[in-house]
Amino acid sequence: MSDNNSANVGPGRPKDLAKRQAILEAAKNLFLSNGYASTSMDAVAAEAGVSKLTVYSHFNDKETLFTAAVVAKCEEQLPTLIYELTPETPVASVLLNIARGFHQLINSNESVNLHRLIMALGSQDPKLSQIFIEAGPERVLQGMERLLGRINQLGTLHIDKPRNAAEHFFCMLKGGANFRLLYGYGEPLAGAAAEEHVQEVVELFMRAYRPEPD
Repeated sequence: MSDNNSANVGPGRPKDLAKRQAILEAAKNLFLSNGYASTSMDAVAAEAGVSKLTVYSHFNDKETLFTAAVVAKCEEQLPTLIYELTPETPVASVLLNIARGFHQLINSNESVNLHRLIMALGSQDPKLSQIFIEAGPERVLQGMERLLGRINQLGTLHIDKPRNAAEHFFCMLKGGANFRLLYGYGEPLAGAAAEEHVQEVVELFMRAYRPEPD
């Protein structure tokens, strides 16, 4: 496939979003199937149907591409706007939306396979673990931490340590089912069982951080 037009994009002009998305999809597929070290920018270009020059015009190096692929996966289920708090939306509804998105994200095939990949390669390449943590789990935690800090300021819940509370929230959502899934034992919660789980977690969280009556 020819992509001369994309290669000639000048400074300040918008990138070709369709090609950028194709590169990200190709990268996710190759990183998961071949591993990080065995995935080259040439292979990504071939998989995406673009030139290597086009890949480099969007992503400076493989580390940047891997980071973008992890971020894109998180954004699919947990877009930045999901952490916004509006006066019209009850806090419980905001937390439920986040809980549903996070639960779906961590139990997706891509996420499970990526976690297994990092667990297998992280001890050999700690830098890879750092890239993954900062691009995925850390961004999710930071978004939740900011939201919980805002909820605390409003007085809806009493959360004096938003970072700790965010970790508690996500750890409860993972639960035993996700732990077993990562080890290839059992199936993820789905349908009514998944909804019951996320609602129970949100109810427990709200109860734990409910302000004491005056």
